[in-house]
Amino acid sequence: METNPEPPSPIRKIIHVDMDAFYASVEQLDRPEWRGKPLVVGGNVARGVVAAASYEARRYGIFSAMSSALAAKKCPQLIFARPRFYRYKEISLQIREIFYEYTDLVEPLSLDEAFLDVTENKMGLKSAILIAKQIRTKIKEKTGLNASAGVSYNKFLAKIASDLNKPNGQAVILPQDAEAFLEKLPIGKFFGIGKVTAEKMQKLGIHNGMDLKQFSLQFLTKKFGKSGLHYYNIVRGIHLSQVHPHRTRKSLSAENTFDKDLITFQEMESKLRYVFEEVISRIERGGIKGRTITLKIKHSDFTLQTRSKTLEQYPDQEMIWTTAVELLNQEEIVKPVRLLGLGLSNLNITEEQVHFGQQLKIPFET
Repeated sequence: METNPEPPSPIRKIIHVDMDAFYASVEQLDRPEWRGKPLVVGGNVARGVVAAASYEARRYGIFSAMSSALAAKKCPQLIFARPRFYRYKEISLQIREIFYEYTDLVEPLSLDEAFLDVTENKMGLKSAILIAKQIRTKIKEKTGLNASAGVSYNKFLAKIASDLNKPNGQAVILPQDAEAFLEKLPIGKFFGIGKVTAEKMQKLGIHNGMDLKQFSLQFLTKKFGKSGLHYYNIVRGIHLSQVHPHRTRKSLSAENTFDKDLITFQEMESKLRYVFEEVISRIERGGIKGRTITLKIKHSDFTLQTRSKTLEQYPDQEMIWTTAVELLNQEEIVKPVRLLGLGLSNLNITEEQVHFGQQLKIPFET
């Protein structure tokens, strides 16, 4: 008896929406006198780190993760804005509501970007390009902010496409164009290939997708371990990861960069208390518990230490604090400290929806 074969699965339609210089754009939106001027969101000039830079600031070579002191040298008239995560959350939730007008398959990556699977969408629209354009228009109308978007048949390509026509633009990579596009793409532009990996590849003669394509799966696996298969596939336009509207949170943390280096144990313990209280506030809001407690110590020379302890049972607040102090005492700290962080992992969560408003670190408070 003959059976009818199952119809082939439809080519997926994935959109990656990425807000343009989100934190900085929100500050310029709320402070009209800052519009059109170089601005960064971050800590103070002496001790902070740039969290986001406006496009005006980027023209001076200023980017996120740069020290505030260096940014100020590059642009003496640079405006420093303190981060207001409550405000970024408010706008992010508005943007998220727009996404849900089209699909429930929304996977937030952070406050300012998300993947959407619109293969089957609530509007019944066949064109993902049109959906992306409508979403960007609605974001502008509702928030006053610009968004860029990338459209393709998988997440990897959609993410790359969203960066092609920034700011305030969008791009599409069609299935028939993907391999030719990737062959010309510089290896450092591949989403998921960081600076260290890119440098390692360049030493092997891999400077673009075409170069990467010349190496066998066996060779890439030998050189890059499990990631070798991923690199082998993505340069051929193969990326099977689905849009997951729910994710498993693996950790929760908070940290604090200080105006002045901490020298004595008493200073460190006192400042750690504030970080601890922020962590407690967040776990109370989320009903979260964690068995592994990790202390993060960054010194004045930017060297980093982490100290962890895993408990047999989920600790209460008193035990978290006691363990944090124990970790601080674990070994003498001989170098000045510029940052302390405290985190929980091994959480009591199997699956948790990621909200745009989550901000798991406070690196700019002083």
